[in-house]
Amino acid sequence: MSVTSPAATSGPLRMRDFRLLLAGAAVGQLGAHVTLVALPLVAVLQLEASAFQVGLLTAAETAAFLVIGLPAGAWVDRMRKLPLMIRADVVRAVAMVSVPVAGVAGVLTMAQLYAVALITGAATVFFDVAHQSFLPQLLPRDQLVQGNGALEAVRSSAQVTGPGLGGGLVQLLGAHLAVVADAIGYVLSAVFLWGIKRPEPRPEAAPGASLRADIGEGLRFVFGQPLLRAMAASTGLGNFFTAVLMATQTVFLVRGLGLEPGAVGLVLSAAAVGGLAGALCSGALAARLGEARIVWLSPLVTGPFALLWPLSASAGGAMLFALGSGVVFFGAVVYNIAQVSFRQALCPPGLLGRMNATLRFLMWGTLPLGALAGGALADGFGARAALLWCAAGFLVVPLPLLLSPLRRMRELPSGPDDPRATAPGSDGRAEPAPLG
Repeated sequence: MSVTSPAATSGPLRMRDFRLLLAGAAVGQLGAHVTLVALPLVAVLQLEASAFQVGLLTAAETAAFLVIGLPAGAWVDRMRKLPLMIRADVVRAVAMVSVPVAGVAGVLTMAQLYAVALITGAATVFFDVAHQSFLPQLLPRDQLVQGNGALEAVRSSAQVTGPGLGGGLVQLLGAHLAVVADAIGYVLSAVFLWGIKRPEPRPEAAPGASLRADIGEGLRFVFGQPLLRAMAASTGLGNFFTAVLMATQTVFLVRGLGLEPGAVGLVLSAAAVGGLAGALCSGALAARLGEARIVWLSPLVTGPFALLWPLSASAGGAMLFALGSGVVFFGAVVYNIAQVSFRQALCPPGLLGRMNATLRFLMWGTLPLGALAGGALADGFGARAALLWCAAGFLVVPLPLLLSPLRRMRELPSGPDDPRATAPGSDGRAEPAPLG
């Protein structure tokens, strides 16, 4: 995936449509990360939810990846991506605005929070699959790493500013009113996407195609690629333990460390600085170490810092918690940019939706399971014990990558016709490496 095209010298930011896509991602992600703090605080502070109820809320937000993840890819491949993303933004905005309306009316319940989480989660499945499938239509393949790096930088910036803004809004307005920021973000995202002018023809279904056959084709493509299989296994593990963290961190920071909502937001914002640094450094690290090596090195080196989470119950707990998250997020973002860009370059255009949805099902389908496990562990043994199990899990995340052909490669395949895509002993150079 080296830069070879003359167009690459201009960079994706010179393209108006990509700038609009980036702007939409910026406002949508900012609102979503405000809600990352605000919604659990609604449950904990206003509805006095238990740790398991907070875990169940987190599971509801991600359950759609497990329930409709596979058919979503087949549906997305049959639709134009841009209008689908706009509709998903509108659905998410309407669902989110119902929270402050019910809060002001005094009728907000946990049942409504679960319903909002399920609806926004389902819309997010379609939005994310369409978004990852639309980018390769917008950019040439040799600009995908740059484009994904810019999108990750925006997402990481939102992780830095969103939680702090969310914590401040919760203290100023109350948790339920802070959720308005998310609804506004989704509306603005839809407006920016509406401005993209690139023609997008409607995909033509193959004769005799069926939903079952389309899903099967996506599954065969993913499981037929040893590198994709390893990435799916490792990312699925990482997301499982990330969900344990998401389900327990608010309870731990509020009830374990006694932090106020504003301080909770600042801790999570400080942690996200690592993600932003990872987005900014990923290109240079991949160039220096190799695109394949950075995939397994990043979680291997940064994963052990997750042990700072359970250790943060001692003095200076908030600082330790933020440091651990910052380093872990740094590695996760570097890894994510490399593997997403590889997937987009490897896959034929007509399979992008199904490939992304299949991998989202395998990778993100573990999120609701991890959230339920985290809530149950925190309820039964305490939030600190749940964080200890979470940290131990991050130590095993790199194993599928280390046991795969990636360990003997320097560069990732540049496309579906590159023999390195399926050759299990290639090291990314001219001569084959021995199997180990």
